[in-house]
Amino acid sequence: MAKALASGVVHAMPVALREELLAHPKSHAAWESLTPLSRNEFICWVEDAKKLETRVRRIARTWKEITEGRRRPCCWIGCTHRSSKAISLSVRAIVLRRRSTSR
Repeated sequence: MAKALASGVVHAMPVALREELLAHPKSHAAWESLTPLSRNEFICWVEDAKKLETRVRRIARTWKEITEGRRRPCCWIGCTHRSSKAISLSVRAIVLRRRSTSR
């Protein structure tokens, strides 16, 4: 039976990320020490990747960064899926800019 890992506030734990974290005991412990919001940020960052290569790279960076003591993904605007908190004006501008350039 697969071990359970805590998820985020909005996002459920992706299977590939769970397997990677469980493969590295230090990252497993570091993951469990994160707050639910911090875990949510990492999960959203991984899931936001459009290409499989980017997703794989982000999964590898996640376990490395949390074992180094990082609490949030570097250079990430934050999860825009949380409905309990309004998106800041600066983040809204970034998201709108990304949408207009991706079309």
